[in-house]
Amino acid sequence: MVNPGRIPSTFFLLTLLIAYFVAYGGNAAEEGDEDEIKVQGQASVTYDARSLIINGKRELLFSGAIHYPRSTPDMWPDLIQKAKQGGINTIETYVFWNGHEPVQGQLNFEGQYDLVKFLKLIHQNNLYAVVRLGPFIQAEWNNGGLPYWLREVPNIIFRSDNEPFKEHMQRYVTMIIQKLKEKKLFAPQGGPIILAQIENEYNTIQLAYREKGLSYIQWAAKMALGQDVQVPWVMCKQREAPGPIINTCNGRHCGDTFYGPNKPNKPSLWTENWTTQFRVFGDPPSQRSAEDLSYSVARFFSKNGSMVNYYMYYGGTNFGRTSSSFTTTRYYDEAPLDEYGLIREPKWGHLKDVHKALNLCKRALLWGTSTVEKFGPELETIVWQQPGTQVCAAFLANNNTHQPLTINFKGQQYLLPPRSISLLPDCKTVVFNTNQITAQHNARNFARSEVANKDFNWEMYREVPPTEGQQKYPGFLEHWITTKDTTDYLWYITKLDLGERDLPMKKDILPVLRVASQGHGLHAFVNGEYIGSEHGRKVEKNFVYQKPAAFKEGTNHIALLSFVVGLPDSGAYMEHRYAGPRSVTILGMNTGTVDISEMGWSHQVGIEGEAKKIFTEEGSKSVKWTKPGQGGPITWYKGHFDAPEGNDPVLITMIGMSKGLVWINGNNIGRYWMSYLSPLKQTTQSEYHIPRSFLKPKDNLIVIFEEEQGTPKDVYISTANRDTICSVVSEFHPPSPRLFKNKAGIVRPLVDDLKPKAELTCPDQKKIAAVEFASFGDPFGSCGALVQGNCTAPASKQVVEKHCLGQSTCKIPVEPAEFGNVNGACPPNAPKTLAVQVLCSK
Repeated sequence: MVNPGRIPSTFFLLTLLIAYFVAYGGNAAEEGDEDEIKVQGQASVTYDARSLIINGKRELLFSGAIHYPRSTPDMWPDLIQKAKQGGINTIETYVFWNGHEPVQGQLNFEGQYDLVKFLKLIHQNNLYAVVRLGPFIQAEWNNGGLPYWLREVPNIIFRSDNEPFKEHMQRYVTMIIQKLKEKKLFAPQGGPIILAQIENEYNTIQLAYREKGLSYIQWAAKMALGQDVQVPWVMCKQREAPGPIINTCNGRHCGDTFYGPNKPNKPSLWTENWTTQFRVFGDPPSQRSAEDLSYSVARFFSKNGSMVNYYMYYGGTNFGRTSSSFTTTRYYDEAPLDEYGLIREPKWGHLKDVHKALNLCKRALLWGTSTVEKFGPELETIVWQQPGTQVCAAFLANNNTHQPLTINFKGQQYLLPPRSISLLPDCKTVVFNTNQITAQHNARNFARSEVANKDFNWEMYREVPPTEGQQKYPGFLEHWITTKDTTDYLWYITKLDLGERDLPMKKDILPVLRVASQGHGLHAFVNGEYIGSEHGRKVEKNFVYQKPAAFKEGTNHIALLSFVVGLPDSGAYMEHRYAGPRSVTILGMNTGTVDISEMGWSHQVGIEGEAKKIFTEEGSKSVKWTKPGQGGPITWYKGHFDAPEGNDPVLITMIGMSKGLVWINGNNIGRYWMSYLSPLKQTTQSEYHIPRSFLKPKDNLIVIFEEEQGTPKDVYISTANRDTICSVVSEFHPPSPRLFKNKAGIVRPLVDDLKPKAELTCPDQKKIAAVEFASFGDPFGSCGALVQGNCTAPASKQVVEKHCLGQSTCKIPVEPAEFGNVNGACPPNAPKTLAVQVLCSK
């Protein structure tokens, strides 16, 4: 017979045991599992102040953002596998409402929008998933992911305590959740999804809605929790995330900028660590170094962080018209995986190493407590130790951005490079420093295809500016309201009768056409002649166009082709954003300035070629093509080409073109804008990705719509590779963290020789065909542009060739004895660096 009085005490003891297991980790960090996760079977997901708890076990999560519509389904397996190889254990994606419901009530989960297929691939690769439902997602995506038709719902106010918006938002979120539940994709159902997000960075606009902002975010939280997904919800950049919803950080340095969880029982999670800066047309190049990225990650985890999501890990391509205002077609190309899905080194490898180093510290981080000690304004240590054990991990930080500094830690001297963190998973052994890259580097090459560029056999079709439109109005119809975002283009058309006395008396003086516009740009035609273009900027969409025009006596036809470059993706009251002309005047007339804004305008949505779909084989038969001439505005070009040789990613370089769109076999690969130069007088993006899945082996149709005056005679097709690989390692680099294991707090090397080595591995089982540069001394530069410094060992190239030629992978010891004498002006005892650049080939 069971004694009832013993049941409470038994339950109490069981609770204590469970609490101890979560607090101290049980056997969760035994040998061999520091960086392994098991996404199998049904898994409970909860959290405490330290981390997410998956199946009763705390986890360190290294997440990479890969957006399924920004690549093609045939690319997904390779992208996911490369992320996993880079130490990623979680894949994050937004969910794109305007992709899944472009027309109200018509759902799309096919092709690039097959969300279920994408999540199943993540699961098949034994990875977790994070879904950020929004439904506002920003993401430099057209209208921030909200479908255009939502703007036309009566009395709607986006992202506010507004009944029409809440009704549609709840319907959409419920539809997505139900679809994911039906496919058993949440972790408690046996799927990969461990975390979901509602809303997105709402704090940045909340005050604009006053009390309705607060009530909306509370409603959104309640609605999300009511979906019963049984995994935690997050809100990024939401200081007061309601109830159990976790507030998370977005930014570059959340280890220093995050104000922390808003309740003591919530973990510190980082939902966006920006791997670079997204670019808009007119921007100069953007960069973020691998050193800075790894520093930010190490700092965040040292300060109680347990999850980082790289935004983006793979950026991809904004195909078609999917990008937001002025955003380039190429997206986050400087991420660890570039636009073509190629591994970008050293960013990919250096992050892989910081993941490995942090996993070596896993037991201490997840089940230890931390202490911080300052050594002046620039040096500090953060030590994590598990009470009652020898488990200890240390983060030694030098926050001086210019000088290396030495720190005395536990009786030993450690030299820290400028602005760096050294990781010691046993509080003794340095296995990683954020500023010392042991991973290899690479450079991207574009190889012009002989097969694809044989002869495009270009033909052209030039549109004629219309003299009459369908919709007549005294003034101007607003651009987006009229086009309903079905096209970038809207014609504004009018005519003006002028007498001899209206025109300037002097024949060498022309009137000036002035158009004040709300954006984004326009091309102006008078009497069928192109007279010029003007556009706004990402920061300031409004602009004023004014150029001379040859008006004549009699009837003058004025046609303005207004264009936009994507709906905005951020800010309050997005439903009230407008574009298109707001006034048109003619200056310099004999009768003074003439305002023709209200004299009656007709409108034509889109351009003729779009309506006839002449970018398809069938549609192209509906117009008469001719041999290309001098080129000109609103002109279509058609050609054919064979698929490039090999299997490398394909791209087209738009030399000689100005602005427009490109289709390959009817697939819109995005907007190009070559004529919009950065402050450096350079084009922001010249190369445009053509996914292999868009191509046939032979006779591929390419159609270009040119808005301005470009011609395609210099356009060419290439393939992309990263066959140029490099290594830059000094005598004092720490060994790679991949050479260590941690068992119960004791760090052991996996090899006997831990001396620095330059390691090179060719992609795709290729072999090293040539040593293009080698210098043991003080070389400098970057991969693809390495330069000999003041001193070098004459035998450098021969040594590298001995170790590497003909090999798919090689290791070169970074030791003076290996290279012999060093010639030049290096100080006798100065540390030397080995820089190597080789070319891989099949």
